[in-house]
Amino acid sequence: MKTRTAAKPNAASALLLDQQLCFALYSANLAMHKVYRPLLGELGLTYPQYLVLLVLWEQDAQTVSAIGERLFLDSATLTPLLKRLEAAGLLTRTRAVEDERQVIIALTAEGRQLRQRAQSIPQAVFCAAACTTGELRTIKTELEKLRDNLARQE
Repeated sequence: MKTRTAAKPNAASALLLDQQLCFALYSANLAMHKVYRPLLGELGLTYPQYLVLLVLWEQDAQTVSAIGERLFLDSATLTPLLKRLEAAGLLTRTRAVEDERQVIIALTAEGRQLRQRAQSIPQAVFCAAACTTGELRTIKTELEKLRDNLARQE
């Protein structure tokens, strides 16, 4: 099996902002949030809240830890987010009967109905990206690969 090594940057350019992968990711993330903000604002959601709902729309009634695993978030970050969604009437938090240490997160009727209103968001983001389906699929695949490689370094 062949081991890949990262190319070493030229010493003079190593600390140039435009040479930083992290900055390209960071600035793309900022641009993506600018696209999502008005779309989600119409639904009264923040981007992290939208991600939680996406997970629950795929499969309702999950534990906090399962949602956190899926979103790469720890429970300390996720819990306040879930409390705000509960206060908004979009989900419920209940202790599991078989293990009271586990909290089950489930959509309310209002949370399930919000899915219909969110249907147009992916297409709006696709249009804003101004890339082909193939280009976006490649970018997504490469970003997931990068994420997984970086996660292995922990």
